[in-house]
Amino acid sequence: MTPSPPRYSLGTWTSSWPESLGLGAMAKSSSLNVRVVEGRALPAKDVSGSSDPYCIVKVDDEVVARTATIWRSLSPFWGEEYTVHLPLDFHHLAFYVLDEDTVGHDDIIGKISLSREAITADPRGIDSWINLSHVDPDAEVQGEICLAVQMLEDVRGRCLRCHVLQARDLAPRDISGTSDPFARVFWGSQSLETSTIKKTRFPHWDEVLELREMPGPPSPLRVELWDWDMVGKNDFLGMVEFPPQVLQQNPPNGWFHLLPFPRAEEDSGGSLGALRLKVRLTEDRVLPSQYYQPLRELLMESVLGPAEEDAASPLAVLEELTSGDCRQELATKLVKLFLGQGLAGPFLDYLTRREVARTTDPNTLFRSNSLASKSMEQFLKLVGMPYLHEVLRPVINRVFEEKKYMELDPCKMDLGRTRRISFKGVPSEEHVREASLGLLTGYLGPIVDTIVGSVGRCPPAIRLAFKQLRQCVEERFPQAEHKDVKNLAISGFLFLRFFAPAILTPKLFDLRDQHADPQTRRSLLLLAKAVQSIGNLGQQLGQGKELWMAPLHPFLLQSISRVRDFLDQLVDVDGKEEPGGPARALVPPSVTVREGYLLKRKEEPAGLATRFAFKKRYFRLSGEMLSYSRSPECQRCVGIAMVETAVQRRCHLESDGPGLQDSRNCQVDTHIAQMRGVNVPTPRHTPTGKLSLGTATPAPAPGRPGSDSPLSQTRSSMPVSHIRAVERVDEGAFQLPHVMQVVTQDGAGALHTTYLQCKNVNELNQWLSALRKASAPNPDKLAAWHPGAFRSAHWTCCLQAERSAAGCSRTHSAVTLGDWSDPLDPDAETQMVYRQLLLGRDRLRMKFLEDSTLDTTPEADTEKGSSATEGACPAALAHQREAAARLLEVLADLNQAHEEFQPQEQRKVAPGPLRP
Repeated sequence: MTPSPPRYSLGTWTSSWPESLGLGAMAKSSSLNVRVVEGRALPAKDVSGSSDPYCIVKVDDEVVARTATIWRSLSPFWGEEYTVHLPLDFHHLAFYVLDEDTVGHDDIIGKISLSREAITADPRGIDSWINLSHVDPDAEVQGEICLAVQMLEDVRGRCLRCHVLQARDLAPRDISGTSDPFARVFWGSQSLETSTIKKTRFPHWDEVLELREMPGPPSPLRVELWDWDMVGKNDFLGMVEFPPQVLQQNPPNGWFHLLPFPRAEEDSGGSLGALRLKVRLTEDRVLPSQYYQPLRELLMESVLGPAEEDAASPLAVLEELTSGDCRQELATKLVKLFLGQGLAGPFLDYLTRREVARTTDPNTLFRSNSLASKSMEQFLKLVGMPYLHEVLRPVINRVFEEKKYMELDPCKMDLGRTRRISFKGVPSEEHVREASLGLLTGYLGPIVDTIVGSVGRCPPAIRLAFKQLRQCVEERFPQAEHKDVKNLAISGFLFLRFFAPAILTPKLFDLRDQHADPQTRRSLLLLAKAVQSIGNLGQQLGQGKELWMAPLHPFLLQSISRVRDFLDQLVDVDGKEEPGGPARALVPPSVTVREGYLLKRKEEPAGLATRFAFKKRYFRLSGEMLSYSRSPECQRCVGIAMVETAVQRRCHLESDGPGLQDSRNCQVDTHIAQMRGVNVPTPRHTPTGKLSLGTATPAPAPGRPGSDSPLSQTRSSMPVSHIRAVERVDEGAFQLPHVMQVVTQDGAGALHTTYLQCKNVNELNQWLSALRKASAPNPDKLAAWHPGAFRSAHWTCCLQAERSAAGCSRTHSAVTLGDWSDPLDPDAETQMVYRQLLLGRDRLRMKFLEDSTLDTTPEADTEKGSSATEGACPAALAHQREAAARLLEVLADLNQAHEEFQPQEQRKVAPGPLRP
């Protein structure tokens, strides 16, 4: 049965969907949110009686994250959080705790394995302490096997024919990083073996094994994979097993996930310590886009109405229903949804107007984690992250690299530590305080200077949103004694919820790859406290328990006066159009999403040793291009030239007309160009109505004369639209860790592979994720790939001799890390909103509809004094009931569509292989 589209159109809510609107397939979305909080009671692995623990996170045996190493601790605190976007068929999540050693291999402390079923048992996920268990080599299996089984019958009786075709992604058991696999098939009391394929994790057998049925009850089929060893016992690689009824009714045919031998879970009794973990899996089946259009229409309509009187719109219902982590996730989805529709400004204005209207004490304005506060906070992260990086990264890098000792709190001063650093005897507290004060102001000065001088570089969307916020607050609190409230509302978001948290935890804002060590963390905390005091505009200066911050007060007061002027300039922006402009991508194509040094393998390094075949190059990735050169300076000038060309193209002197769209696009490109260092004058309209733009010139790089342009240096690039796969490379391919490959296709259809090496597993995952997101819309993506390299006339992974041989492993384009650069997905975002609204459907019906069936006269309405409608006029009540009825109808149609699509999805899955 084909699901019926909604019964109403967007404009009139009466007619049906056009018959020409095609029905697509249901998409699938899955996200795993993992937080590695802390450990306790870990065993000591070093001779010093301590350990240097770190944690590795694996999803289906693929490393997706590595925490920082906490030195000399048996109770480490990590506090690291990851969001991983996954395909829906993942099986398990594992955490390995290891002790880092400078010499030799790291010691394994223990592991925690969580099955998909264990994670989804509670809709709220897992949030608890879990004991570590021993790592059993026989349980460390991975990969899949491809089988085709037939049950035959002849005059001699029943026969089972097992066609063992191939396996992929097997665990490496040998020191070379490969295995020597063979398969052993068991049916009843009989068993047969395949041949052994040497030195591969991707064996191709293509062998048929036949076993005759012996007298007795029906027997299951078990296929085991082993690694053959010349000396010692063979190593177990995994197994699959099928019960007799499956063999009779639906003989296995396809790929099957390998499992360990079934055994009781051994509890270490806490002898290996424990981890505190927070894990939550979010899964959704996303309908074809047209089914979400009515709900999107309702959401868009609601932000254009009177916010203060609204009680039955989707946003009002969501505001009442959600709380905590769920509210933050919802805020992110809503901001992205409205950004994609070009209505982020009205959306934020709607929520802030509701928040301001409810607030009676201005001192509590936006201090709670309301939907309005969370939405503005997520908006800043989504739109302003490049701006944040530009403002804070230079000083943050200095703090990490210089590692200066700073302390103002006498209770925390370590005079002996200062002596070890200075070698000039034990200094007094006053000496340490003065030295720390000089260092703090030396870091704070550039931060404040950069912030107050960044008005022109702040994204226009943020400036316009703050302008609306200030006007709303000023109208609500016009009294003279509340004159600072309008500025505090802005600085509270910009300084307290954006700049200060980024200074405190730079890794969470992509400012650093690793968390800070204890000394640097304390320095960052002092800087964050100072920035927080500046953001409070001195309201609580000298109050509370932190009186030891008093030596810093003169600098803070001076900075506060500068910040007030900065806030005035920040909201002094022309334009009443919606902040964010027309519907667009979250990250403009010309904006750099990732950059840094990588090692690139030469195209044909014949005769070169592996270590000489990789050369250091500076890479920069945008939504349009992956480019590289010898140095970042060359990349910068090339980027300036590209942005200049884009600006000139968009704001061409021969434009056919001004048009709001052209003006907005020109302003966006001009802003991007200015962030890149291009001196681009503000676009203006000529008297004839056409756009005019002066000459754009690249700003000279520091220390280099303009004539010595590095544009003459070698610089190469590949269009993102040409990327067909981005995957890991086995260590054995080049005997190097952390290598990835980018497979591109040229105009003639030929495939080319570029091999890149990263410095660690986290950098590898970040580049993989960024490249996969950038190339996500590309057509003709590869479904299979070679995780090895073609060397010595064969593929190192599967040993095939043809360079054009089909890939031996599945691609992982759906596996990405969630961050601020995630692409917009309006259907998945609307699905999440629908799921939240569904939780409040019954409450909405009881609140607005059930009582109204008794008496709908104005007199009856005024006599009913419910908490939701008390004091409302009859016209407002009627409007709220109408809005509630429309929302409930939309939810009912979406619910029906999900119910009707589900059997179709099950029928698609049914013929496939059974995965034990």
